[in-house]
Amino acid sequence: MRLSALAVLALLCAGTVPAREESGELPAASPEIRYVGRTETTGGSVSFDWSGTYFECRFTGGSLAVRVSDTKRNYYNLTLDGHDAGIVATFGTDSLVVLAEGLGEGEHTLRMQKRTEGEQGRTTLHAFRLARNGRLLPAPPSPGRHIEFIGNSLTCGYGTEGRSKDEPFEPETENCDKAFGCIVARYFGADYTLIAHSGRGAARNYGDRNTVSENTMADRLGNTFDESPLPAWNFTASPYRPDIIVINLGSNDFSTEPHPSREEFAAAYTRILRTLRDAYGDTPPILCVAPRVGEPAFTFIRDICRAAVVRNLHFTAVLPGYCNDGSDLGSSAHPNYTGQRKLAMLLIPYVSTLTGWEAEAKPIE
Repeated sequence: MRLSALAVLALLCAGTVPAREESGELPAASPEIRYVGRTETTGGSVSFDWSGTYFECRFTGGSLAVRVSDTKRNYYNLTLDGHDAGIVATFGTDSLVVLAEGLGEGEHTLRMQKRTEGEQGRTTLHAFRLARNGRLLPAPPSPGRHIEFIGNSLTCGYGTEGRSKDEPFEPETENCDKAFGCIVARYFGADYTLIAHSGRGAARNYGDRNTVSENTMADRLGNTFDESPLPAWNFTASPYRPDIIVINLGSNDFSTEPHPSREEFAAAYTRILRTLRDAYGDTPPILCVAPRVGEPAFTFIRDICRAAVVRNLHFTAVLPGYCNDGSDLGSSAHPNYTGQRKLAMLLIPYVSTLTGWEAEAKPIE
């Protein structure tokens, strides 16, 4: 999807925004806004950078806009009253982005989801601006289910909207909503959190000259922000507790040489598992998804699970041939939406079995 496809986008200078009592502005941290993901609240503003972070709200009136700043440039999916409402971009300082306008009377529900990952920038929402006759209604209820996904570019949706595997990556073609994690969560009607970054591994990041890297997913796992080690995420005070955790790591560790040793990889992967157990206890099952059969990570992750280094640990793997090498691939040979749906189909039975959630006979989309 290219910028020409942006359905809703208006950026105005902050100096043109009237005072709150004139414009109907409410702080972004208002309790009527339901955020899902790792966020930080400072005064009335809410900041985040992890891929897939989203908010939902209910409101009346003919329009809704958000006053926002961004350290770089990010892209967001909009859903209005359950229907796709296009894409908006956030960039610059204290700009006003129009999310919906020209609406009819009555109640409306809006969802804004970060489709790009942390390295594209940190977003800070300052305030929401309603029409003169509009107001925020109580926040939409939580679905009562939550899945946390730990991963890399596959989880982030890197290149899902690319037209071919030979097309180079662009931020505009990254869309986590078309990646397997969001597809699985959508199928089960669950909230989700994506703790994922392209190119990162458990022990070694893509292309590193060393067998063990700095700033891997084992290091980022406890961050509030993907791109900053501080502040640490407060798991105790977290507004969500996952019902199941899905880890899809290992392909970047062994994508190029030098490879980490069995001991180096196992130490880093086990650190991830113990961090999750310390944070969430033994109750939520952890599903470890290994890369394709025959790769070193497959054997190493399988053996970690067999050793039961933590409780309630489960194993599966991506089988060869799950998607084809042509029409199922997008930018830089990463799975496109079709390929990602096939990956989601592999994992849905495991999530259903481990959680007890019904595997309904319905489309996977």
